[in-house]
Amino acid sequence: MSRKYKFLNNEGLYFVSFATVNWIDVFIREIYFNEVIKSLKFCVKEKGMEIFAYCIMTNHLHLIFRALNNNPGELLKSFKQYTSNSLQKLIAENTAESRKEWMLWMMERAAAKNSNFKKRQFWQQHNHPIELWSSEVMDQKLNYIHMNPVKAGFVEEAKDWRYSSAIDYSGGKGLLEISFL
Repeated sequence: MSRKYKFLNNEGLYFVSFATVNWIDVFIREIYFNEVIKSLKFCVKEKGMEIFAYCIMTNHLHLIFRALNNNPGELLKSFKQYTSNSLQKLIAENTAESRKEWMLWMMERAAAKNSNFKKRQFWQQHNHPIELWSSEVMDQKLNYIHMNPVKAGFVEEAKDWRYSSAIDYSGGKGLLEISFL
């Protein structure tokens, strides 16, 4: 792995993105969005994650965060492991999920190609952390995160995407407590 895609400064502020395997559109149902929000809240309260911006799209997630315990790699790994297990369980147990067999099969196929997984793989492995070392880079990543649902055609204005911190930066109140850049 290239050095530019590692957490080199444990005290740093980072932009990360990660996607579901095969870009599966898991996050089109409220139950799955809520599980990610619940997990992020837990990471803030119990694991020392400070969130500055976020956006959950249908098949990927963007975050700007800092690890207050100086362990960004471990923190993100823990979040991804927990949500992988909890979301797979929610999908498997969701009797109303019409895509259940297909999604679980896709996750099994992904795991079969990766020796790090036994049964299923939910998230792609890479996060591509980018340390935000200047206000210019911070502004660029913040804008990128918040404009994602607009560019995808889901909303006209960034503040209208419920699963994003754009509402907070517009003076409203979002689903997560955030710190402002």
